[in-house]
Amino acid sequence: MEVELIVDGKEIEINHFVQAILGSTVFGAATTLHGVDKDCKEILIKVKQ
Repeated sequence: MEVELIVDGKEIEINHFVQAILGSTVFGAATTLHGVDKDCKEILIKVKQ
């Protein structure tokens, strides 16, 4: 699993452990939603403050 974290246009380096935690959390939450296939290939989330 590959996870990228970009904050205000700057890519933040994250290690494999953090990638695994973030990726698994997002994937697990998203695939429980109606209309999201469990075999999806990519999930994008955009958060604005």
